[in-house]
Amino acid sequence: MIQTSPQLIAHAALNVTLSTAKSTSALMVKLAKSQGLKPTEVGAMQDCVEELEDTIDELRKSISEMGQLKGSNFGLMINDIQTWVSAALTDENTCADGFGGKNMNGSVKTAVRSKIVTIAHLTSNALALVNSYASFHG
Repeated sequence: MIQTSPQLIAHAALNVTLSTAKSTSALMVKLAKSQGLKPTEVGAMQDCVEELEDTIDELRKSISEMGQLKGSNFGLMINDIQTWVSAALTDENTCADGFGGKNMNGSVKTAVRSKIVTIAHLTSNALALVNSYASFHG
């Protein structure tokens, strides 16, 4: 059934993205408490955790709304979902940008950016699937 339902595919993509964002956020919390990090790295980690919390909230709202899509409110609801998933992508990019400075540790920077790029790709894919569903439905 899932392979023939654009709504179920988009919903599944949002769930995979949410799960990945949650596990990455938990990892960031642990990394922020690691020994040997520079204060700028700890600050960037903490900022990133806040951005990921926003991402998680936006994805949760999107998933909830996807489960309630129907009727005359479809257009408004799908617009909300598109807005929230786009905002999640912005949050992830903001997190990655926090590790762009030259004063960041190479291994920390590489590990964090790799995780964030993965979430951003998943979010981008989920957004494309939501957009596809919106155009398919409309």
